Amino acid sequence: MPFFGKDKKAGPFDYSRKWSLRTVFALGAVFLYAPIVVLVIFSFNNSRRGGNIIWKGFTTKYYEKAFGNEELMLAFANSLTIAIASTIISVFLGALTAIVLWRFRFPLKPAYEGLVSLPIVIPEICMGVSLAMFFSKMGMMQTGDSVWPFNLTNIIIAHITFSFPFAAMVIRTRLQSFNREMEEAAKDLGANEFQVFKDILLPHMKPGLIAGALLAFTLSLDDFVITFFTSGPNTVTFPVKIYSMVRFSVTPEINAASTILIILTLFLTFIALRYQRMDSTS
Repeated sequence: MPFFGKDKKAGPFDYSRKWSLRTVFALGAVFLYAPIVVLVIFSFNNSRRGGNIIWKGFTTKYYEKAFGNEELMLAFANSLTIAIASTIISVFLGALTAIVLWRFRFPLKPAYEGLVSLPIVIPEICMGVSLAMFFSKMGMMQTGDSVWPFNLTNIIIAHITFSFPFAAMVIRTRLQSFNREMEEAAKDLGANEFQVFKDILLPHMKPGLIAGALLAFTLSLDDFVITFFTSGPNTVTFPVKIYSMVRFSVTPEINAASTILIILTLFLTFIALRYQRMDSTS
C-alpha cells in the first residue's frame, strides 16, 4: 500500500496545503476572537474611555463599579431569574418531547418534529416580533406594576419557547443510545412503567438533561433580540442594560460587565460540552 505506507514522503503540494489550512485557521481565529480578547484586556485599562486603545495601567476599579451599579445588578438578577425559571420548564418540556419523539410512532410525526425544530431555525427577529404581537393581543405586555419576579412572565415564556427545542434535541440524542433490552429485562423482573423510568431510563438521560439545562440556561442568559421585543418598559435584563449603556458611550465599566457575561457563558458552555462528550462516550 504505497499511498498509505509509512515510507511515503510528503511532497511540496502537501506541505503547502498544510500551511494554507493553518493560515486560514489562524486568520479565522483572529477574526472571531481578537475583539473579545481586546475587550477583556481593556476592561482592566485605567482609562476613562472604554474605546481608548492606549494602555494607561492596570486596574480593577471598573469591576468594582460594575458590581456597585445597582441598576446593572438588578438587570443581572432579572437575567438569572429568567434563565433559571425558563431552564427548569424548558428541560421538563424538552424531556417529555424527546421521549415522545424517541419512543412513539404516530401520524404526522415528521410535521411535529418540524414544529419542534421551528424555533431553532427561524430568525430571532421574526420570533421576537411575533411574540411581541402575541403578548400585545392577549393583553399580557407588562407595564412594570407587577410584583417581582412576576413582571418577568412574558420574557420567561418567550425564553421557554426558543429554549426547550434545544433541550429536546440534546436529550433525544442521549436517548438514541439507550438499550431497550434493559427496559424489557426490568419488566420481566416485575418492574412497572414508573420504576423502569425512575431506575433505568432517567439515570441514562441524566447527562443529556444536564447538558440540555446548561444549554438552555446559556441561551436564556445571553439573549437580547427576543428579550428586547417582549420586555416591558421597566423590565431590563443584563444584555439589554449593556446595550442601553453602549448607546450613550462605551466605558470601561461596560467592558467589565461584558467580560463578566463572557466568562459566565464560557464556563457554562464548557460544562455543557463536557457532559455532551460524556453522553457520546458512555
